[in-house]
Amino acid sequence: MGKATDSLMTALSLEPKEHLALVGGGGKTSLMFALADELSKKNKQVVTSTTTKIWRHEARSSSCIAFTQSNSSWRAKLREELKTHGHVFLAHSLLNSGKVKGISPSLADELYQEPGIDYLIVEADGAAGHPVKAHANHEPVIPPSATKVVAMLGIEAIGQKLEPEVVFRTDLFGKLTGLDPGQRLTPPVLAKLFLETEGLFKGSPVSSKRVVFLNKFDLLTEMQQARELASLILGNSLKQIDRVIIGSVFKMEYYPVG
Repeated sequence: MGKATDSLMTALSLEPKEHLALVGGGGKTSLMFALADELSKKNKQVVTSTTTKIWRHEARSSSCIAFTQSNSSWRAKLREELKTHGHVFLAHSLLNSGKVKGISPSLADELYQEPGIDYLIVEADGAAGHPVKAHANHEPVIPPSATKVVAMLGIEAIGQKLEPEVVFRTDLFGKLTGLDPGQRLTPPVLAKLFLETEGLFKGSPVSSKRVVFLNKFDLLTEMQQARELASLILGNSLKQIDRVIIGSVFKMEYYPVG
């Protein structure tokens, strides 16, 4: 593994302006707000959002939430709040379910072109709190302007069985990987989640860089299987993946590989 860093900017090898789309399971929301916090403390202007839905209490991790539906002058509010806070979560509307509806991919593309926005970070799918997920036909919803697609996995799932408590959409995961219910999630099986055409990077812009983030290594008793998974992903002959990060958002410790 690479040298440990406590900086997500370093681990993700961020350029001065980026549009990141986060997919998969195992901590997307935590990663999004941890990265936004780090960037805003560096005096960067950051907009976070989702192209699907997230809970309102999660969106409140931002210093400010702006809604596009209820405020015709939301763009002016966004610019003002960015100057004040450095980080704003932008949503379309508040739903009766307690979730907030996110923005469209086309609006995300427009925002990324705004000169006053340094970083745009969006969640592009949902995992219902599971460490592992497989995509349905309508997922993920990745804006065309995304410069980096970060596919996440809760690495504590290694060695666990293919069960609904661990994997979101077990049937689709089984179809993608060939694993039967009750069988173990081994590194070769989990590698398929990132390497198969219909896997987590489905719909990624051709020009975007692909990063795998194996989160929650602090829940492992030993790292060998995590290293094996990273090696399988990066060793693919098609060289689809630019970087693997073995890390822990909770502990703020990251090991870039590749």
